[in-house]
Amino acid sequence: MNTRRHFLQTAALGAASFALGSKAQDAKGKHTLCAFTKHLQGLSFDQIADIAAEVGLDGIEAPIRPGGHVEPERVTEDLPKLAEALKKRNLEITIMTSGINSVSKEQNTEQVLRAAKALGVQRYRMNYFKYDLKKPIQAQLDEWKPQIKDLIQLSSEIGIQPLLQNHSGKDYFGAPIWDAWSLMKDYTPQQWGFAMDAYHTTVEAGLSWPIDTALIGDHIQMIYFKDVKWIAPGKAEGVPLGTGLVTRDFATTLLKRGFTGPISLHTEYMVEKGAKKDAVPSPEFVKASLEAFKRDFAVMKEWIGQA
Repeated sequence: MNTRRHFLQTAALGAASFALGSKAQDAKGKHTLCAFTKHLQGLSFDQIADIAAEVGLDGIEAPIRPGGHVEPERVTEDLPKLAEALKKRNLEITIMTSGINSVSKEQNTEQVLRAAKALGVQRYRMNYFKYDLKKPIQAQLDEWKPQIKDLIQLSSEIGIQPLLQNHSGKDYFGAPIWDAWSLMKDYTPQQWGFAMDAYHTTVEAGLSWPIDTALIGDHIQMIYFKDVKWIAPGKAEGVPLGTGLVTRDFATTLLKRGFTGPISLHTEYMVEKGAKKDAVPSPEFVKASLEAFKRDFAVMKEWIGQA
């Protein structure tokens, strides 16, 4: 039943379930803390879970997408194994990083979302949209609008929340925030929200990022903490948290606005030099990654008042 009335009814049920989750989190008196484990690709699920537990995380941001920890076509077989490895260490999949930005067989959309929800995953990061700068921007927004609506409708029916990460770059939808907000404002934060990225917000907004946070308000449903520095005109790179342009003000501003959602730490500046694509990380790189996680995690906890 694909009626607007049905969509609103199921969306309301989804919003209620998300609200209950928020109350449980508030009762703990702290944010749920996770970390993106993209750079640990190739390790076993148990190894990934061991690292997350040693850092002191509540869960992980797991890439469940082509080339990720779990391939979409194997989601029913392998995702439960990842979830079980985490559960044994009292950890969760706090957010699933997906390759999904539409309802399609190619993206295995419904199967991936239902498999994740069945394992207790409450939210997923959408895949990106990119502009063709040779075409009118508004026409592309108009083209994506029904595609996004269908995805939000399916997500609401399943009870899993889609989030859009703002990403810096000349052709990314959501880079300037305003374009994504022009579509997102028609939905509740529970139906569709932002994963606000400190790195990309700083690169794109410079000193004006507080305007962005004020504009999208409660639609900020998750924060990504990672740091950045400029290495050349128009070229930025990631650095350890607290050593670049991102400051504690980013955390302070969002917390003062009443943000209570989960937070994810990104240490994507950790790249094993000389490693071949899809190679299993070396023991030396795994050790260095663990140290980077611990170092940045300590900074992040201090910034949000959970040290």
